[in-house]
Amino acid sequence: MIPASSPEARGRSERMFGTLQGRLPQELRAAGITTLAAANRFLREVFLPAHNARFRAAPAEAGSAFVAYVGRDLRDILCVQEERVVGNDNCVSYKRLSLQIPADRHRHHYVKAKVRVHEYPDGRLAVFHGPRCLARYDAAGMLLAEANRAAA
Repeated sequence: MIPASSPEARGRSERMFGTLQGRLPQELRAAGITTLAAANRFLREVFLPAHNARFRAAPAEAGSAFVAYVGRDLRDILCVQEERVVGNDNCVSYKRLSLQIPADRHRHHYVKAKVRVHEYPDGRLAVFHGPRCLARYDAAGMLLAEANRAAA
């Protein structure tokens, strides 16, 4: 799939959705299809091959349209993120855990600062202040020393 990045391309994709939503129910009705299994079979064996034969266009250039994502680490996007305010003890409370923010070279403390706690699918945690990772923790809230040296 190539995303529509111009108004013209978005219009073409919207027209295609309109065509499919308007045409497909009529095709199913004309074929006498009344069950989900029959509709899926009709789509796979009849409608999509006929639709693709009629509307498919050859690519303008050979090769893949895949463009690798270059940006933030996807693990820090595809996780649970919750905003917290750092307490007077330079700790963040999260799910009955107290996450101590270690000293770093950027600030003496983060008391009253708004931070984000990231919870990853494997249970590990991280605390971010803006784009910077302040600390990483295991699922029990224990500081991960190696990961914090790499994040600093």
